[in-house]
Amino acid sequence: MTIPRVLNTLLIAVLTAALALAAIPGVPFVSTVLAQESEQRTIELQDIMDWKRIGGARLSVDGSWFAYRLAPAEGNGEIIVRSTQDETEYRFPAGSGGAGFGGGGLEISDDSHWVGFTIYPEFSQDRPDSSGPPQRNKLGLLNLGNGELTEIEEVRRFAFSGENAEWIAMQKYAPGGTGSRAGGGGSGGGRGRPDGSRSGSNNNNRSRGADLILQQLSTGTQMNIGNVAEFEFDESGRRLAWLVDTESNAGNGVQIRLMDSGVVIPLESSAASYQSLNWTDEGDGLTTLKGIDDEDYEAPLYSVVAFTDMTAQIPTKVVYDPLEDDSFPEGMTIAANRAPSFTDDLSTLVFGIVEAEMTEKAEQRMEQGDDQPDEGDRGGRNPGTRGDESEPEKPDLVIWHWRDDRLQSMQQVQENRDQNFNYLAVYHISADHFVRLGDEDVRNVTMAPKGNYAIANDNSRYSLMGNLNGQRFQDIHVIDVDTGDRTMALEQVRWYNGISPDGTHLLYYEDGNYHTYELSTGNNYNITENVDTSFINTQDDHNVVDPPIRPIGWVSSGEHVLLYDNWDIWKVGVHGDKGINLTVNGKENQIRYNRRLRIDPDEEGIDLAVDQYLAPYGEWTKKSGIGRIAANSTGVDMLLWDDVAYAGLMKAENADMFAYTRADHDSYPDYYVTDFSFATSERHTDANPQQTEFAWSAGAQLVDYESDNGDKLQAALFLPADYNPNRKYPTIVYIYERLSQGLNQFTQPSANGFNKSVYTSNGYAVLMPDITYKINDPGMSAVWSVLPALDAAIDTGVIDPDNVGLHGHSWGGYQTSFLVTQTDKFAAAVAGAPLTNMISMYSSIYWNSGGGNMAIFESSQGRFTGDYLEATDAYIRNSPVFFADRVQTPLIILHNDQDGAVDWNQGIEYYNTLRRLGKDVVMLQYVGENHGLRVPANQKDYTVRMREFFDHHLKGADAPAWLLEGVPHLKMDAHLEERAPLVAPKRDDKGSSRNRRNEGR
Repeated sequence: MTIPRVLNTLLIAVLTAALALAAIPGVPFVSTVLAQESEQRTIELQDIMDWKRIGGARLSVDGSWFAYRLAPAEGNGEIIVRSTQDETEYRFPAGSGGAGFGGGGLEISDDSHWVGFTIYPEFSQDRPDSSGPPQRNKLGLLNLGNGELTEIEEVRRFAFSGENAEWIAMQKYAPGGTGSRAGGGGSGGGRGRPDGSRSGSNNNNRSRGADLILQQLSTGTQMNIGNVAEFEFDESGRRLAWLVDTESNAGNGVQIRLMDSGVVIPLESSAASYQSLNWTDEGDGLTTLKGIDDEDYEAPLYSVVAFTDMTAQIPTKVVYDPLEDDSFPEGMTIAANRAPSFTDDLSTLVFGIVEAEMTEKAEQRMEQGDDQPDEGDRGGRNPGTRGDESEPEKPDLVIWHWRDDRLQSMQQVQENRDQNFNYLAVYHISADHFVRLGDEDVRNVTMAPKGNYAIANDNSRYSLMGNLNGQRFQDIHVIDVDTGDRTMALEQVRWYNGISPDGTHLLYYEDGNYHTYELSTGNNYNITENVDTSFINTQDDHNVVDPPIRPIGWVSSGEHVLLYDNWDIWKVGVHGDKGINLTVNGKENQIRYNRRLRIDPDEEGIDLAVDQYLAPYGEWTKKSGIGRIAANSTGVDMLLWDDVAYAGLMKAENADMFAYTRADHDSYPDYYVTDFSFATSERHTDANPQQTEFAWSAGAQLVDYESDNGDKLQAALFLPADYNPNRKYPTIVYIYERLSQGLNQFTQPSANGFNKSVYTSNGYAVLMPDITYKINDPGMSAVWSVLPALDAAIDTGVIDPDNVGLHGHSWGGYQTSFLVTQTDKFAAAVAGAPLTNMISMYSSIYWNSGGGNMAIFESSQGRFTGDYLEATDAYIRNSPVFFADRVQTPLIILHNDQDGAVDWNQGIEYYNTLRRLGKDVVMLQYVGENHGLRVPANQKDYTVRMREFFDHHLKGADAPAWLLEGVPHLKMDAHLEERAPLVAPKRDDKGSSRNRRNEGR
């Protein structure tokens, strides 16, 4: 039986959704009410702020526990820990941070007996008093055996002791240190490094040391280690290393504790500063930096201190001090902002080197031929002090020169990166031999796996033109780590894909094929010429000739690479062969196996000897799933496959227990836990049970249509909550390139302008179409794609053609601002941060990166074949500002004065042109905001004003005075104060908003 693409009745939509639910193992069949319950209400602003998100989900190592942080957009969150074996559940208040930062500070010990989590300061709707004491995080420590929670005050960082999960280390705040910020702090992922410990020196000579509380979990016994700047357990958890940092530098050094015996071993101690503590993955080596103050230099001079033989009674110490090596480059020192490390075999130390910045007085002595410090300089230095010397007056100047590889604006944005740049170098321990690998000729160098080679990426010959046209070429050099000798391996390559996990081959793409370069022989191999498929990305409609499809990745042995042909995944030999289609049926069944799910975060390459997990996607059905390729096999076992969106797959490290999220257009991506079979799944989260109280979209439809250029396209149509097949509904068309893939995606209610879920709740239909592009016509491509989509959607009977609104932001804002010059089908439109004049935009600056916009136009979204001198007509015919006289649609432009992506003047140009023509246009400018809104008050304000605008033009609601008449500058404060209840509603005793949108105008 064939189900039509466009579902013409609500009954079909409801039955389809109900059957999809019933098909999921462990999910009960729930009958769906066809009409909205009378007590259901629409989503309003305070409801949006109360909506919750899941962050930082964790499965215990043995799969017996599942933990996560649940927090609203605005307010206090909680930590929830559930057993996967029974009904046990623990919930604890956790303050107002973390959800927006991947969960923030939540860890389960490796023995699955304990949970540690950061408790952030409580949320306050009133702005906190910045003059008060700093707010600091606490640690919540949960005993999973008995459910008891212990709260430890003022814990900045914590870490469990790895595989030997008997201990927890808790670092307090340093005396005089800063307080907490929502989302900061938490665990160090088992590492426990304070922020900033890997960059810079001991600023202002202030101690970074703080108390480190070490607690034995089984007994509760604690010990206090003072003045700890950094700490880190090794992977096994048998050893804890830490750096001592005192105010006076006395007793500073490196120490380790053997956790089984309690023995503490001082590895190094001196009146120096130490930083960048770093265990090897195997725990058999430890490295750090040691800095010594020198009055002739602005920063400490560093050496590398390293330790091996970690199981010995006294580990072996290795020191590399540049001051004792005549071969070390003169005028340079070891970089403070690159942590030193070992190669895999512990034979070589790897670190960075930089120029050593001398003090002004030392430079003056050098110029005068006196290399001895003045008497007054002895006994230490005070950086930055110039005595009574007066600074000469100097201009504040930037010189922009045509020969600059990077625009001055880009150099300014990248100033910190440039200042912290360092050259890679190595020290061979047994040979007592220093080798510099990077220099001014070849700057960007990285170590290859196994440590025999280093790879240099050099774009110096192509940087200027690459910044202009976006064609990013580079030369790839192979460096012998023993000698520093370089070999040009790849010249002017555009698509370089890195080195194999065994450090033997490079992968790159050229002329429609993938190639490898063998480091030991210098041989090149075309590895795909005999594979019976193509790896040219024909789906890419940018101005690029035969672009590649991104590879899946290297096989761990380095003998094969996994490539993707836009349908299937192929295993191809490193020297080329016919290839093996691992997924088999992608092209035949129009399923895209474009994403491999990485369940081992520590993997080094893809191990085909273990099961592989994929996220397949149905190109025309929009189905998604989770598939498995059995170890050393081919063919995909579809574990899950349905009209929903699956994501977030994780696996317990030592058990065949899995967790994943399942969502659709009206179901939040809650987590389900299952075993290896995936035959039954238990839902383990219920993030937003209050959703049942609200009117929601009545269904989602897939609309098939053909663009004016003959392209087969689709659009996602979301029905309004109160849908009745005998009515037509006001509709928002939301655009940004291809969007139909969002058919089964859940849209979290949010307050930052338009939100699909909020609008369908409030009686709107929402249409999200696909746009495909033709070279030199980005604006017209939107016309050729969007208008046929609208016509096809109108044919479903859902849309009221007289009340259709249009909205997009950034590139979608450009498409919006252009579409209203070409059609009068839209009754209202909002263009967020739009490009409006392609000629002036081409030559402006992308201030967030500092680069020019030229590359965007020639190699990215612009899709032009050259600049506006080469394609003048194309630039003009696709610029909204040149067709402003045709605009008949009431328009709001959002453009902020600090927009670093689309220059603010783009909005000004369009606004002034429309205003001169007497068009109905309003521009919203949120002072100090960038390309999007970040200040919550601004987000809420924009959300409310957009709703007012669309409600007026599409629903016939009364227009607010600001929309009809504007607001004089001198009356703006009063206007905002009057509207405050709309954008900052207060909760009542039941947790709902007292103030509705239509009150308080």
